[in-house]
Amino acid sequence: MRYGISVLLAAAVSCAPADETTQQFISIGSAPPGGAFFIVGGALAEVLDQYGPWSVTSEATKGSLESIRRLESGELEIALANSSITYFAVRGEAGWERAYPMRSLVTMAPNVLIFVTPRDSGIETIRDLAGKRIVAGPAGAGWEFFIRPMLAAHGLSYDDFTPLNNTQAGAVDMLADGSADAAFLGGAVPTASIVQATTSQDILLVPFEEEAKAELIEAYPFYFHVPIPAGTYRGQDEEFPGLNFGSMHVIAHEDMDDELAYQITRTIYENRERVTEKHPAGAFINAENATSDNGTPFHPGAIRYYREIGLWPSEE
Repeated sequence: MRYGISVLLAAAVSCAPADETTQQFISIGSAPPGGAFFIVGGALAEVLDQYGPWSVTSEATKGSLESIRRLESGELEIALANSSITYFAVRGEAGWERAYPMRSLVTMAPNVLIFVTPRDSGIETIRDLAGKRIVAGPAGAGWEFFIRPMLAAHGLSYDDFTPLNNTQAGAVDMLADGSADAAFLGGAVPTASIVQATTSQDILLVPFEEEAKAELIEAYPFYFHVPIPAGTYRGQDEEFPGLNFGSMHVIAHEDMDDELAYQITRTIYENRERVTEKHPAGAFINAENATSDNGTPFHPGAIRYYREIGLWPSEE
């Protein structure tokens, strides 16, 4: 079988009966510590492990880029990914050497990212990033896939600043010790790294240009407005006009067995409150958002479940 959950058979020395139920294992790829993906990945693993017939673990990958490659190789069964990175992966565009056949199971929370900088850095706009040292995500996470279009809309490119790589938690430390001038941080709101940065330092949230935002929203399905309520982060006295850089979503390889995809989708959706107990991102697993189109086709097994509960149009 090309793809599917790993199966551990009872060892012969155990003398277990031949028809004893086998133990099925699922690994879910998340992301490095410091962002929402890491926490939500752990929450999904707990829910699937507790309410499904599987033994489930969450693996802290470097991010969506690595997770997609590991889904392709069969090292992971499902993964949390940024839908903008998956968008380009399934098309073999923007640096992907070929198309990767990923499929969505559940659309989750918006991935709201912001350039944050110490207030005394001299950076007040996106264009002020030119010539600066900027933390642009963990190495190998693939953040460049959604950063590059945003920079282009503001008249900049990667060549205009010095990109640095670190985890979100590490990026906060780099802002504190002065080794970085700004950092691109975020995830589901509130994001732990931005909370940490604004609590320990005097931080400015750098605004996007409205014209640039409109251009991005027109061009791609994974960018859209996400207002961040006043008081979400320390020092943020007014609503911040945030931007989604690709919603968090659960993905699998297109070769996943339809029944397995159906059962994983069902288990996540029917126990979404348990995910919400771990992180607010779980609240986005709902009737309005779970089937949202971010440019990646949904798996037929997931579609079957959503059709059964009335969230997907009937075949007729």
